[in-house]
Amino acid sequence: MTRQIGIETKEQVEMLDITDKVRSILHESEIEEGTCMVYVPHTTCGITLNENADPDVRKDIISEMNKVIPFKDGYAHSEGNSAAHIKASLFGFSAAVPVVKGELTLGTWQGIYLCEWDGPRTRRVIIQVR
Repeated sequence: MTRQIGIETKEQVEMLDITDKVRSILHESEIEEGTCMVYVPHTTCGITLNENADPDVRKDIISEMNKVIPFKDGYAHSEGNSAAHIKASLFGFSAAVPVVKGELTLGTWQGIYLCEWDGPRTRRVIIQVR
């Protein structure tokens, strides 16, 4: 089963917890064993798994990414969003999570995040469960 959802980002850079949206689609699928693939068809945002208990972790990730890859750094790309392309490439555009007994096998503190590096925008997230 494949579903697509839209996510409206509000900031230039943010990490949005989409775990509940993905979990809802998984439950809709009624698949008990398999894999849940989460994918974004964009070049300036990504998908990652990370801690979802303490929001300061997201703040720290964003802060450090902006230090390591600043928005303006003499990039050649004329559109002005090279930093977003680089960050998205480092994070990746998909994540696969095993499904066991109809549930995502995330760790105790893990969540699934859409990482916006060039917002605000409307993003598509494709979720495939098999």
